[in-house]
Amino acid sequence: MTRDIEAATAYIRLNTLDNEDFIDGDVERKTALLNVSDRTLKRKFPGLTIPDEANYLFAATLAGAFNDTNKLAQQGVASFSVKGIAFTFKDWAKKELDAFIPADAIELIGAENGVNLSAGRSIKWVTL
Repeated sequence: MTRDIEAATAYIRLNTLDNEDFIDGDVERKTALLNVSDRTLKRKFPGLTIPDEANYLFAATLAGAFNDTNKLAQQGVASFSVKGIAFTFKDWAKKELDAFIPADAIELIGAENGVNLSAGRSIKWVTL
């Protein structure tokens, strides 16, 4: 699937606040982020048209969630330190890809398809 990296980068630059991880990525990284975003959105919302803008927003979110530091949390690392700077991740930091879909992307998908989508409630483990 061919991706318009320039259009995605321009949209993300002008429509997102946390965009450095996407913008600073090379073409291969941006393509991978867009592919994972597209595949995840199509799986989450089967049969619905996914507008490019929703894909771009989700790709930018994934870029931040899976940057060099945060991807360690996704891999289950609890903490680490580098030259005296320590990072500690919460045990709830590891999430499925669906959990990162931004509300704006869900609204764009709903509007494109004339349906009202909501992020819905998710089931979480609790200790009693």
